[in-house]
Amino acid sequence: MTALRRFLPPLFVLLALGHNAFAAAIDVVDDMGDTVHLDAPARRIVSLAPHLTELIYAAGAGERLVAAVEYSDYPPKAKALPRIGSYTNADLEAVVAQHPDLVVSWRSGNPPTQIERLRALGIPVYVNEPRDLDAVAHTLRQIGRLAGTGAVADAAADAFEARQAALRTRYASQAPVGVFYQIWDQPLMTINGQHLISAVIRLCGGRNVFADLDLLAPKIGVESVLVADPEVIVASGMGEARPEWLDAWRRWPQLTAVKRDNLFFIPPELIQRHTPRILDGATRLCEQLDTARRRRPAQ
Repeated sequence: MTALRRFLPPLFVLLALGHNAFAAAIDVVDDMGDTVHLDAPARRIVSLAPHLTELIYAAGAGERLVAAVEYSDYPPKAKALPRIGSYTNADLEAVVAQHPDLVVSWRSGNPPTQIERLRALGIPVYVNEPRDLDAVAHTLRQIGRLAGTGAVADAAADAFEARQAALRTRYASQAPVGVFYQIWDQPLMTINGQHLISAVIRLCGGRNVFADLDLLAPKIGVESVLVADPEVIVASGMGEARPEWLDAWRRWPQLTAVKRDNLFFIPPELIQRHTPRILDGATRLCEQLDTARRRRPAQ
C-alpha cells in the first residue's frame, strides 16, 4: 500500500500533464477551409485588418493583441497598439518581430502572397472572409476558441444574434425599398448582392438595385444609377461627416431618391466593418428605409 501511495502522485502528475497538453491543442477551420492548429491558446496575436482588431477585442482577447494595421481605432485602446503597416501592405518584418503565435487576416483585403509568406515562416494564420451577418457571430466564436476566451466570445456572439433576430422580426417583412449603396464618388462604386452590406439591406427589407453585378465592389456609371432609379441612395464616405458628393445627385431631379429627398448617410465604420457595430449601422439603415416608405405618395 505504501509503495502504491508512492507511485500514485507521479502517475497523477503525468496523467494531468498529458490531459492538459491534449486539451490545450486547438484546431479551427478558417473561412477558406484551412485548418489552423495551435498547441495552446494564442497569447500574442497580430491583426491584419481594422475589423479584425475590433472583433478580437469583442471576443475578449484584446489584451493578447500585440500589433495591428493602420485604422485599427476601435475600441479606443486599440489606437495604442504598435502599427505594422496597412491591411493592403503589411510590413512582414514588423509582424515577425512581434513573435506572434497567431496572425488573423482578411482574405479580401490582405494580399494572398503575404498570407502565404507568413505561413511559410511557420506562423499560424486564420483567414477571415465574412459575407453575411451570421459570419460576424461565427468569427467571434472562432477567435474565442483560438485565444481561449470562449466564454466572453460566445456571450458576444449570442448578443449579436439576438439583436439581429430582433431587427429581422421588425423590418424584414416590410414593403421592399430599392437601394443604391454608394461606397465612393470618383470612381463611382457600389456593392453587389454578395457583399455584407447587401445582407444589411435585406435585413431591413431593402433591395440592392445592383445585387446582380459580378464584382463584390464594382465600379459603375451614372447612367446605370439613372436606369436603376433607386428609391433610396445611401452613402458612406470616409468618416463621421456626410460626404458632399451625396447631394450631388440632386443634379438629376428625375431620380426617385432625389424627388423624395431619400439621400441618406451612415458612417462607414458602422456599416462597412464586419463587427458587432454593424448592427448599429443596420438600425440606422432600417430607420432610413422606414422613412422612405412613409414618403411614398398616397395610393
